Amino acid sequence: MALVATLLAALAIHGLWRLFRLPSPWPRLFLGSVARIVGARVRVVGTPLRRDVMFLANHLSWIDILAIAGATGSAFVAKGELARVPLVGWLCTLNRTIFVAREDRLQVAAQIARLRDAIGAGWGVTIFPEGTTGDGTALLPFKASLLAALDPPPPGLMVQPIRVDYGAATGELAWVGDEPGQAHALRVLRRRRTFRVTLHLLEPFDPAVIGNRKAIAAEARARIAAA
Repeated sequence: MALVATLLAALAIHGLWRLFRLPSPWPRLFLGSVARIVGARVRVVGTPLRRDVMFLANHLSWIDILAIAGATGSAFVAKGELARVPLVGWLCTLNRTIFVAREDRLQVAAQIARLRDAIGAGWGVTIFPEGTTGDGTALLPFKASLLAALDPPPPGLMVQPIRVDYGAATGELAWVGDEPGQAHALRVLRRRRTFRVTLHLLEPFDPAVIGNRKAIAAEARARIAAA
């Protein structure tokens, strides 16, 4: 019931903001509120950049999106099939989600162009370069394909790595293997205990200084691993 009430209230107020053509903070506030409703207590270490930034983060669960959105106001790059999920896909569009199909090589150029448009407009955008969720014990390889949007980077854009950490609850909350998304969501919602999500906002770096997309991915991965 808390989720439904929060959604309805946020949508109503978001609609008023958009009616007057004002930049709406309500998608960010809604996602942050949902994180708290499902039990997350988000702790932010460091200071997120607010615009002209690409966040690169490790990925453990769909809860990462709620926590990062609430803390930074970032838009996200997400798998294209999410756009077809009833209600969830529509809610993603309210937060300016950029949908991609990593396996569709024919669409890579168009996807990179959409991402360049977003970061060129000054948005903060988050990418999970592992391409899937991990178990929290080690980082997966970072895929650099979408980082072609930074070759060359728009003037003034910075990359800020984020380390997402669920602490003692990592084993329970990490979404790994073939577990269906609905089953994982129900498992999280059935937990009666709160859990800490720590977002380590690491020192931003200038991608133009680092080099090509593979070097940028390697630099971000190294900083997250060191954290």
